[in-house]
Amino acid sequence: MSTYGLLGRDIGYSFSRNYFSTRFEKENLPHHYINFDLKSIEELKEVLQNKEIHGMNVTIPYKEEVIPYLDTLDPIAKEIGAVNVIKFENNGKLTGYNSDYYGFTESLKPLLTPKVKKALILGTGGASKAIAYALEKLDIKYTFVSRNPDFKELSYNDLDEDIIRDFKLIINCTPLGTHPKVQNHPDIPFEHLGENHILYDLIYNPEETTFMRKGKEKGAKTINGLRMLVLQAERSWEIWNS
Repeated sequence: MSTYGLLGRDIGYSFSRNYFSTRFEKENLPHHYINFDLKSIEELKEVLQNKEIHGMNVTIPYKEEVIPYLDTLDPIAKEIGAVNVIKFENNGKLTGYNSDYYGFTESLKPLLTPKVKKALILGTGGASKAIAYALEKLDIKYTFVSRNPDFKELSYNDLDEDIIRDFKLIINCTPLGTHPKVQNHPDIPFEHLGENHILYDLIYNPEETTFMRKGKEKGAKTINGLRMLVLQAERSWEIWNS
């Protein structure tokens, strides 16, 4: 029996384990999917001794930290600087890929309008790098928003009416609002949102976050991260079997 799994920390919720376990059962495939819930990335060395592992997904906080443990990177993953899929090659080598950008792009496309020319990316972690790459390919200009901004980024205090009206797409790449702390949300001035805005929350639990609800109250279109997760998972399966 082949083993697949999710590398991360504090991942009891695991969409990936649910998704792939159900798929393997439905298709009667001789595989199982488990969580590799590691307190530190150094523990990965021991996990990799298991020769039954054929593929991994990677989630917070290891999308960048895992890179030194890999032998090669797919060109897209290299450009993004973050990995969420590891392919275990027949020769024993490990190759890193990124399917987050694909899942985000394909889930966002149906919502886009000609008015969406600029985006705010809330957060600067591994997931945000894939989002930035996707926006570049969609020809949408973006700016990062951070609690500790560098010279190219905005702080949450910078977000005034003019900026919010100018940036029609706002993507939450932070964990704020994830179950069980569902009351939390990024601190943006929701009062300046309107019907031409799109609020995209990478969180999928809860189904509607406070960030999304506050946007919807102002007429904005909203989407959570579930469709992105399904699409990136399907792409993972294609990578493992290519």
